[in-house]
Amino acid sequence: MNTSTRVQEQYELWLNDAAIDESAKAELRAIQDQPKEIEDRFYRDLEFGTGGLRGVIGAGTNRMNIYTVGRATQGLAQFLLKTGGSSAAIAYDSRHQSPEFALETALVLAGNGIKAYVFESLRPTPELSFAVRYLKASAGIVITASHNPPEYNGYKVYGSDGGQLVPDQAEQVIAEIGQVQSFAQVKKLSRSEAETKGLLVWIGREVDERFIDAVTAVSRNRDLVKRMSPDFRIVYTPLHGAGNLSVRAALKAIGFEQVHIVSEQEQPDANFSTVKSPNPEERDAFKLAIEVAKQVNADIIIGTDPDCDRMGAVVKDTSGEYFVLTGNQSGAIMVDYLLGSLKESGQLPANGVVIKTIVTSEMGAVIARHYGAETLDTLTGFKYIGEKMTQFEKSGEREFLFGYEESYGYLAGTYARDKDAVVASMLICEAAAYYKSKGKTLYEVLQELYARHGHFQERLESRTLKGKDGVEQIQAIMNDWRVNPPADINGLKVTKAEDFSQGLYGLPKENVLKYTLEDDSWFCLRPSGTEPKIKVYFAVRGRSSQGAQDAIAALVQNVMSRVDSLSK
Repeated sequence: MNTSTRVQEQYELWLNDAAIDESAKAELRAIQDQPKEIEDRFYRDLEFGTGGLRGVIGAGTNRMNIYTVGRATQGLAQFLLKTGGSSAAIAYDSRHQSPEFALETALVLAGNGIKAYVFESLRPTPELSFAVRYLKASAGIVITASHNPPEYNGYKVYGSDGGQLVPDQAEQVIAEIGQVQSFAQVKKLSRSEAETKGLLVWIGREVDERFIDAVTAVSRNRDLVKRMSPDFRIVYTPLHGAGNLSVRAALKAIGFEQVHIVSEQEQPDANFSTVKSPNPEERDAFKLAIEVAKQVNADIIIGTDPDCDRMGAVVKDTSGEYFVLTGNQSGAIMVDYLLGSLKESGQLPANGVVIKTIVTSEMGAVIARHYGAETLDTLTGFKYIGEKMTQFEKSGEREFLFGYEESYGYLAGTYARDKDAVVASMLICEAAAYYKSKGKTLYEVLQELYARHGHFQERLESRTLKGKDGVEQIQAIMNDWRVNPPADINGLKVTKAEDFSQGLYGLPKENVLKYTLEDDSWFCLRPSGTEPKIKVYFAVRGRSSQGAQDAIAALVQNVMSRVDSLSK
């Protein structure tokens, strides 16, 4: 069957399916004269990747709606029943239809006899990871699309250890979803019936309190924080998301008093009305926060994304202007602060380990070695860091100290298995207070780290290629680099070409290509697993700041000219 025939058949099926409500059918009838739109909605089923579902909200097989959510949940329920699972915890963020998708998930689980623990209102993603472990649930689900644009939502699945599903688990779930051929196969209870049967349980304040206890147990210097607090000012923006209450609770618990909230961005808002993108990786997201910081003379600004698993920080540079730290820079500062504090107090374990991803700067690894700690690399995605944490918890082989990725995800402590912007916010503010007590800003600390360990520079370039054509373009780019690897870049020989789709170093197979040059600089091509993008990561280490900047600019220009020539 060719694609256009399948698209039309699926479109007609939805229009005639008695299980689909009239509002969804009206939405579909409104596009009957838009063949390109119909194709994009129906050319495939919304892909359940290793992280779950993510897509534009709307009617259709390639959209986020209660039907695609229900079908995915039915498949997950079948997987849980086959593997002895009996319960799942569910959380959601501030996006459009997040509460509705969360309830639909719970009622389908209940329809399959699986107890669903559901938060009564939005919560950070890392609290869901914690809740799975605390409640001893068999699985977890978070309804979120992280920092994607407002028209998106998603569905992330977690295992019983609190970590996102890794590929072998996801493949089993995908196989079960494939068995759900029609929406009539989706089993579901009403809310009242699920509550009466004890299969829908609302999570109370106890989990919130225990989560904050676990986060604040990571703090290294509460006494210093309390001492510095009267003269230490924090500006915080939750960017209209789920972090507001939890981040403020953690900061307050360890003694911070001067926490100023960006009022325009404090309340949940599914449209993220004050920003182009609710992404703390982008300076524009901090525009309002920087204005507040200038008014109150803040020492640090922190921002968290809609589901509060990513944290960005802004600090004063030597001229007094506010400087947005990259994820690699914030990670390096926290590695140095945490390991330095542990070593100073004699608590740094001999088998301590820092875990990062293959596209994250080597600066953190160099710092970890400076303190005598090992560093391990995983594939991109915090699920792989969480998987290693669980392995070490069982074997006792290594003691987890810190995990991070360049995309602003960090975790200290073993209470969760996903990145946590709550603990990262607390830890980087504590580090800033500690260094302020020594007369330094975090920017000055960063320059000292560069002087000590080398001038690391990193860059991320991405190209958004939407729809069916975009998927094909991204595949073509990856295939071209795979089949025609470069021998040299800007006169520097390529000394290592790594194709992670071959399952290198015992890691799962993933569509990632990494090239290392003779001066140890590198670049890496990777299709995003959650957005219609191809991402290209770059890193160099220079003897001077200017030298590193020049080297990375030349590397980016050379590589991206080839990428762009293939995406036209």
